Amino acid sequence: MTVHTGINPRTDTGTAAPAYASPVDYDAYGSYGPGRLHLSPGWNRPIYPFQGRITADGSSGYRAEPGRYHLYVAWVCPYAHRAAIVRKLKGLEEVVSLSYVDDERDGRGWAFRERRGPDPVNGFTLLEQAYDATEKGYPGHISVPVLWDRRRGRIVSNNFPDITIDLATQFEEWADRSVDLYPRALRPEINKLNAWIYHDVNTGVSRVARAASERERDNERQRVAGMLRSLDRRLEERRYLLGDTVTEADVRLWVTLARYDTEYNRHHLITEHDLSGFPNLWGYARDLYTLPAFAETTEGLPDTWRTPHGRDR
Repeated sequence: MTVHTGINPRTDTGTAAPAYASPVDYDAYGSYGPGRLHLSPGWNRPIYPFQGRITADGSSGYRAEPGRYHLYVAWVCPYAHRAAIVRKLKGLEEVVSLSYVDDERDGRGWAFRERRGPDPVNGFTLLEQAYDATEKGYPGHISVPVLWDRRRGRIVSNNFPDITIDLATQFEEWADRSVDLYPRALRPEINKLNAWIYHDVNTGVSRVARAASERERDNERQRVAGMLRSLDRRLEERRYLLGDTVTEADVRLWVTLARYDTEYNRHHLITEHDLSGFPNLWGYARDLYTLPAFAETTEGLPDTWRTPHGRDR
């Protein structure tokens, strides 16, 4: 009988081979969710309990420093995708390291497997180990992104809205300062827009999927479609949501738009037409895709995303 430890044995030379979790096994571990994932209609209790903040001066206890922090993300998670985009937009690739968990998860949660590579920081095989190192016996949701502190050997944050804001604002000593994703003068408007996008688009598509009745599903569909129409009108005279430069709000919206046709609308029929039925949103989304930070952190988009978008505003 073969025992799956989740860790590769050493090679014949004595050099430690990369550590990987054993393959996804739903028979042995079940599906991810029960006892871990909070699924109430409003997501109305905190499921992201690690909420440390990075600050440039270290007043939070976590000083912005090159080489100190690591991001654990997943290609398939839109919330983790945001962090990967912001890191690249700000030119922080050599400042904050990054690695990917495997795309699939069983009851053990996110894991490191050969397809996406090992954990280069701790040699963990399961992301649960990072949570357990931070809070022994942690029983909650194993989410990405995770911002890890190499020095203290613990999670700084798994609260995705804070992670992107801190990456965008607190590493300016080493970042590309020509990119300001969270301009001080625009923060009230960005915050308001982010709240609408989060409720009516980012989580709206998920509420359609888990609606308890057809009536509820129709109501959620109308909410998402209405917000997409509103954003489409907003973009009639603007290149980006807040004007001529990319902001935090664009990143938050784009990760859902990039998955709209291939995932959300295909599986749950939110609108009767795909994203191209919102002409300004469609051009805007493809416009953002011309930027390396969006294109190089994204997989699986069809060739139509690379066709001319005609946005010369």
